[in-house]
Amino acid sequence: MEFNPAAQIRYAPVHRTTPLRIAVVTETYPPEVNGVAMTIARVVKGLVERGHEVQLIRPRQGDADSPTHSGIVSNVLTRGLPIPRYPELKIGLPAGRRLGALWDAHRPDIVHVATEGPLGWSALQAAVSRGIPVASEFRTNFHAYTRHYGIGWLHHPIKAYLRLFHNRTGCTMVPTRALAGELKSDGFANLEVVARGVDTQRFDPIHRNEDLRRSWGADPGTLVAIAVGRLAPEKNPEVLQAAYQAMQERNPNVKLVVVGDGPARAAFRSRCPDAVFAGNRFNHDLAVHYASADLLLFPSVTETYGNVTPEAMSSGLAVMAYNYAAAAELIRHGKTGWLARFDDRQEFVALAARAAAEPIRVRQIGSRARAVAMSLDWDRILSQIEGNYRSLLRSSPASVESSVPEPVLAQ
Repeated sequence: MEFNPAAQIRYAPVHRTTPLRIAVVTETYPPEVNGVAMTIARVVKGLVERGHEVQLIRPRQGDADSPTHSGIVSNVLTRGLPIPRYPELKIGLPAGRRLGALWDAHRPDIVHVATEGPLGWSALQAAVSRGIPVASEFRTNFHAYTRHYGIGWLHHPIKAYLRLFHNRTGCTMVPTRALAGELKSDGFANLEVVARGVDTQRFDPIHRNEDLRRSWGADPGTLVAIAVGRLAPEKNPEVLQAAYQAMQERNPNVKLVVVGDGPARAAFRSRCPDAVFAGNRFNHDLAVHYASADLLLFPSVTETYGNVTPEAMSSGLAVMAYNYAAAAELIRHGKTGWLARFDDRQEFVALAARAAAEPIRVRQIGSRARAVAMSLDWDRILSQIEGNYRSLLRSSPASVESSVPEPVLAQ
């Protein structure tokens, strides 16, 4: 029989201060470098700080990676394979039988599935068959990536799978109102908007470092643009290149610092040899790189949120991005950053050139952006996530089948 997400059973009410047992399932986690990994790590940290017991289930990341159990956090490692073109990242393999045995022995109150790969599907299947409420997150526009890799014909099948996956869960958390509206129009149900927080103490203008700027060839008055993220086709490196070249035409002294790595790095470096390629940066080192720049250039068009936007704003940078995802939620055009029409390359490049001619204004806008970021408190975000968990416990599926059917990727 087909799983019926509308079926209901009654659970004993859970007091709002009662600690929960939460199984968090993710196919990416630090030290892997991407926004999903960093955000999930921050959520896990926050849940633990609130006294919840967290069982973190993820693929093994290397031979030295081993299961751990310390206090109220346990790491359960599963098998994974490198992702094509991203060998440093893993995709989790199916682990339904193992998860079922694990949860039969130590049943969680909630299963939180952060990624929709084979491991995520196994977790969904195992949880549903046991009547355990499931919350999920829509964190990555996988279907939007298809046009950047020459597999546009997979766009609709991938979206169909994502819809099937998320509609099997009790709620799907999405980071913006705009994305919730888009997904709702595509048939996604049970959507809850939960923004993402930013660590305003880590990402702080106080970390600006003039010695680092000098190593980039920048004096105190030099306008430094920075790009943070993977150098990959879906991040629009061609637009970043064009924007930087347009900035140089208006202000020959402008500098570009690229933080990150990826398959497009070699091609980008050959086209922009005078840019500073800083590679991957982490934690305080990343915060210092942000704070030592003046303007974030972020031309990606495949984000569900884009963590770099609030991180840069918190660091006191003006942000130039397309008018969608986090940028659309946080930036007032011309006041706390600049917004180009979605995927309008010409407008993005023109705005970048204009900013290059106004370095003083760029820094003024960066100061106002910092004030906006101060409102993105992680404690408030975690309260929303916890609230969604408790809502699911109050109204969970009443009857479940013994398994969830395998997905059929209909067009």
